[in-house]
Amino acid sequence: MKVQVEIDEEKINKIRELNKNLHTNKKIIDLALREFISLMHRQKLMVLRGKVGREGDLNDMRTKDIRSID
Repeated sequence: MKVQVEIDEEKINKIRELNKNLHTNKKIIDLALREFISLMHRQKLMVLRGKVGREGDLNDMRTKDIRSID
């Protein structure tokens, strides 16, 4: 999708200083959108903290050999 927006040049330049691999505005914006989506997913998960039940003995789960788990 093509969109025409005004972006703060100082911020774009600061990003380019911090990451030399981001050569184009498109790459910078794509990364920013992916990071924002990731942040929103983490925030949704944080709401569930302490609300999701689990079964079994946590200490037992921590000490099991991964190969023995079915």
